[in-house]
Amino acid sequence: MARECLSDMQVEQEIARLQESPYVKLANRERRVRERRRMYLYSLRQLEKKGKALEDAGITMEVLNGMCEEAEDDDF
Repeated sequence: MARECLSDMQVEQEIARLQESPYVKLANRERRVRERRRMYLYSLRQLEKKGKALEDAGITMEVLNGMCEEAEDDDF
């Protein structure tokens, strides 16, 4: 089955038609949502890794809370 050769004008018309298609808009929206969720996942993984490194260094939530209280007490 041979493919039809499209002229430059036909290509531009097809692009314009597809840009207005609700199916293309739906697929683009789904892709953006999926990519955003993946970025959020990668961010959470990085935070978990950093939290483990902090805990290995002896920094815990109690230590951080104590540091915050000290900073509040030292207000000028």
